[in-house]
Amino acid sequence: MHSTENADDTWWVCVPRPGYPLATARRSAMSEWQLGDLDLDAYLARIGHARVAPSAAALRSLHEAHVRSIPFENIDVLLGPHPGLGLKVIADKLVHRRRGGYCFEHGLLFAAALELLGFEVRRRMARVRPDRPSARTHMVVLVRVAGIDHLADVGFGTGLVTPMPLVDGHEQDQNGWPHRITRDGPLWILWRRDADGWTPVHATDDLPQYPVDYEVANHYVSTHPKSPFSGQLVAMARGDRLTTRLVGTELTTEHATAPETTRTITPAELKPTLHALGIDLTDAELTTLQAALP
Repeated sequence: MHSTENADDTWWVCVPRPGYPLATARRSAMSEWQLGDLDLDAYLARIGHARVAPSAAALRSLHEAHVRSIPFENIDVLLGPHPGLGLKVIADKLVHRRRGGYCFEHGLLFAAALELLGFEVRRRMARVRPDRPSARTHMVVLVRVAGIDHLADVGFGTGLVTPMPLVDGHEQDQNGWPHRITRDGPLWILWRRDADGWTPVHATDDLPQYPVDYEVANHYVSTHPKSPFSGQLVAMARGDRLTTRLVGTELTTEHATAPETTRTITPAELKPTLHALGIDLTDAELTTLQAALP
């Protein structure tokens, strides 16, 4: 493979070098991100979406279908050890066993599906809350459609429902919460507006990422004692203009047009609460998870 460049970015596309067979280039692209390990039809059935040709409208509907169908959760971190980020492992959990996952699992799955559908995809890393000293541990996907780059972010939990074009100053409603994109040097910053004003959600640049970069970040997220996922349960799902999240034993419903509500669930409520979020565990998994909670 080689790159095609313009003044703004570099796209890695499946174009052979002179004397480099096209079939070999395609096999290399398929191999790096393990695209052959995803049953595209099973994924589309999971999110309730038909096969589509690449377009801005198709990207929007695929993104929303993914976000509304597959919940955000970190349960495997608490069940331990995390099974890793192989696409076959991710697809088995999120597609075939109908579980959820966090950003690396969501992002790698969505990027693979988009590529198999023919979209131009760049996998990137973002820094959450860039106004604070935080690590680059969030995966996003940049997708080019009709010459315009879009930010696709299906794995943030309370973030985008639909993709946003990378246009400085662009604002867009996201399920009832205004979001905007701004440019700061090499960084694209995603903002969300709430009662206190605009808050930076995350910032990303166009530095190429490789599978090992996500493995390293995932090791931190799933094992480091300061990771927000290593010591507490986090599960989230989207509704119509609301987000429901379970953090530890605190269940919060955030409404776009009403005050949020929070209550503490009992151990007996864990199973039905997770089910309501779209997460069903085996009896053994549920017992292990209950033992890991405070």
